Amino acid sequence: MSGTEEFEASPADRYEAARQRAERPALTEFADELDFALDPFQAEACAALERGTGVLVCAPTGAGKTVVGEFAVHLALRQGRKCFYTTPIKALSNQKYNDLVGRYGAERVGLLTGDNAINGDAPVVVMTTEVLRNMLYAGSATLQGLSYVVMDEVHYLADRFRGAVWEEVIIHLPESVTLVSLSATVSNAEEFADWLVTVRGETSVVVSEHRPVPLWQHMLVGKRMFDLFHDAEAAQKHDVHPELLRYHREMLRRVELAGGDLRRGKRGRWTGPYRQEIVERLDREGLLPAILFIFSRAGCDAAVQQCLAAGLRLTGPDERAEIRTIVEERTKHIPSEDLQVLGYWEWLDGLERGLAAHHAGMLPAFKEVVEELFGRGLVKAVFATETLALGINMPARCVVLERLVKFNGEAHVDLTPGEYTQLTGRAGRRGIDVEGHAVVVWAPEIDPRHVAGLASTRTYPLKSSFRPSYNMAVNLVGSVGFAAARELLESSFAQFQADRSVVGLARQVQRNTETMATYGGEMTCHLGDFEQYFSIRVAIADREKAIARQGVQQRRAAALESLERLRSGDVIRVPAGRRSGLAIVIDPGTGGFGEPRPLVLTEDRWAGRISGADFTTPVEPIGRVRVPRQFNYRSAQDRRDLAAQLRRVDFAPEERERGRPGRPGRSRNSAATDDHELEALRASLRRHPCHRCPDREEHARWAERRHRLERDTEALRGKVASRTGSLARTFDRVCGLLTDRGYLTETSEVTDAGRMLARIWSETDLLIAECLRRGVWDKLGPAELAAAASVLVYEARRESEDRASVPRGEVTDAIDTTLKLWADLRDDEDSRGLQLTRELDLGFVWPMYRWARGESLTKVLGSVHGLEGDMPAGDFVRWSRQVLDLLGQLAEATGAPDGVRRTARQAMTAVTRGVLAYSVMG
Repeated sequence: MSGTEEFEASPADRYEAARQRAERPALTEFADELDFALDPFQAEACAALERGTGVLVCAPTGAGKTVVGEFAVHLALRQGRKCFYTTPIKALSNQKYNDLVGRYGAERVGLLTGDNAINGDAPVVVMTTEVLRNMLYAGSATLQGLSYVVMDEVHYLADRFRGAVWEEVIIHLPESVTLVSLSATVSNAEEFADWLVTVRGETSVVVSEHRPVPLWQHMLVGKRMFDLFHDAEAAQKHDVHPELLRYHREMLRRVELAGGDLRRGKRGRWTGPYRQEIVERLDREGLLPAILFIFSRAGCDAAVQQCLAAGLRLTGPDERAEIRTIVEERTKHIPSEDLQVLGYWEWLDGLERGLAAHHAGMLPAFKEVVEELFGRGLVKAVFATETLALGINMPARCVVLERLVKFNGEAHVDLTPGEYTQLTGRAGRRGIDVEGHAVVVWAPEIDPRHVAGLASTRTYPLKSSFRPSYNMAVNLVGSVGFAAARELLESSFAQFQADRSVVGLARQVQRNTETMATYGGEMTCHLGDFEQYFSIRVAIADREKAIARQGVQQRRAAALESLERLRSGDVIRVPAGRRSGLAIVIDPGTGGFGEPRPLVLTEDRWAGRISGADFTTPVEPIGRVRVPRQFNYRSAQDRRDLAAQLRRVDFAPEERERGRPGRPGRSRNSAATDDHELEALRASLRRHPCHRCPDREEHARWAERRHRLERDTEALRGKVASRTGSLARTFDRVCGLLTDRGYLTETSEVTDAGRMLARIWSETDLLIAECLRRGVWDKLGPAELAAAASVLVYEARRESEDRASVPRGEVTDAIDTTLKLWADLRDDEDSRGLQLTRELDLGFVWPMYRWARGESLTKVLGSVHGLEGDMPAGDFVRWSRQVLDLLGQLAEATGAPDGVRRTARQAMTAVTRGVLAYSVMG
């Protein structure tokens, strides 16, 4: 192979090398064309491919997995066959397309994504995974002659939104196709490989933990940089550097003593070193270029502005000139009025100083320029969200993590070891850097031992997110029939994992059963049936709990009823919760649906709504004060004045005590005393012969253990039942709903409506089909159709409490009908235990309507519902492209009215302008 110097090898080594060259001619030919020697894991995986087996390659980010995929391309071309190279995202597809064109020429390589179709009949085609899935269901002629499919980033099948696509492809690919699966390092590679063997046949597993560029872990504490580990041996044992631990404790002590003056931000929270200080430190240490991960778009933009304001400059005059030339060339197609809206000049100023942000809110063309300049070494520091870690080839010398907590769309959660590995894996450029560096910025809440655990743990299990959808169901039934479709679902990785977990659960059930038999022997009583006696004791305990619950519910109902009687100005006592004490009712909060939530002002001048859960007993006013008509609870002065009134009210002692939670007395148990069923059970217990046994309580202890274990075992049996064949049962429910709605016949044949649904690829696939069948969009013009379509694809990043407004006219009727169809469909799903159709969001209707009517980008970005400022251009482009994708499907939908198809094409033309007409190829 290239890179070896045979004159230094022994005769035996030369003989072995010659034998291998003869056995693996394709690999030898491929390796000779490379300008580097193959790593052992690459050579092993390529050799397996040449032998004719499929292969699963698991290796760290930057280790060179894609070389194995490129060898599959080489094999296909050498055999005169085809190879499809699939990636999870369009940006990766574009990048890989450019790489392969550079190697094999544009005439032999094609590209198929949602945005581009270039040379689709070429022997090598790069595509997103969804495109291949759609080809398989459609029985595309392009699949003829296909020998190899490379699935890059196959660990995406764990993605809860799109992961099912990977499994669909793996299951449906013809047996003659050899599958090359490239994955990040996962802890259950063997399990995944076992599944691949069951569905694809012989598959070799090649796992490499070795990083070609060693990674050094550090922590930046204040202005001091520490190694996380003293040496490699300490790293294996998770032993943190003693000097770092000592300084960590010292800093905690300083922060505690300072009490708020030691570099703290608002609310007294530690803010750490300034971002420009971190970049300057990295520059001094020779650790640029660097990616600084900040888990917030606004944070990334603010970081660049902070560095600019501090006068930071990382580039020389020649580099600045080169940057400006590249930027002007890449953005020359963007109208000047749009550049102003997009913040072009501020962005360019940052680039010329070697600084940039990178996140999903940016215009794709801007992001591509940042990636290109960073790759060329012209941009030295990029502030990025974690989306940059998802496959984009942007390695750096150093990676910095500002925090170890990120917002996942619902809550702030800790980074997992897998996420930490994925992010820090960007550090160290192969062939450029001798070593890579990962730096975690210290804060009082970050313990170095926790960082050591993240850095040393390799637990990143691959878990299937596969579930049947409506589109999948009609495609499966249409292509292989109902019975075979059920069997195919049973062969998914999701069911494979569920079945494996069932084996463990069944073993536990067996062990529990044996233990219960032992306990049964221990509780045997010579006076009678102790199991029967114990069952009476259990029945008594259950009845007492039921009575107690009933009492709590009655008291809670009475408390809520009393809250509904409150008036503005009433003084009450809040008995529980963080706001317990005296409070003035400002607004009773009884106007809407649900429980009343009074707006109150407490003695300590806090104003806000309190929950009915804070009242366990009925509440009665213990006084009144006058609330001024113009009172503004957000005004500190107003709150201060009204709270002062509360303190001046002279309550009688008994009034002050009224409303306080009383001591639990006999009344609480009176219901239990008067319950006839409970009395009968107690009498039965006293009459039972075992009640007189001197060892009664000893027997009861064994019976209690047996009872608890029996409960646990029943729960385990429930899990076994729910997991065995769980996907097939869901599939049955999906097909039942489709049959009732006319997409499948009673004999499981696909109807015309079903064939239309089979070509709709969306999370709201069935709802789209229903809208087409009911003529919801028949009367709409192009701009109105684009607006109505947005309801089916858009999801706001944050929920808004009020409903968004929509344009008047036909589009209002269309959207109202869509919402009614959605509600009807959700009711149908709920009755069958399904949750397949997500909620609709009207927040993008106005922007899409205005854009399709030709209004300016400025107006459009400012008209998104539920946002405080303008919508980021990147978000607008992303959602608009999804609307375009849906419009394209409507334009081609079989069975859709001709008028709707024609309007959809007109809408696509209207929408494809300005920022949406810019090339994404870069």
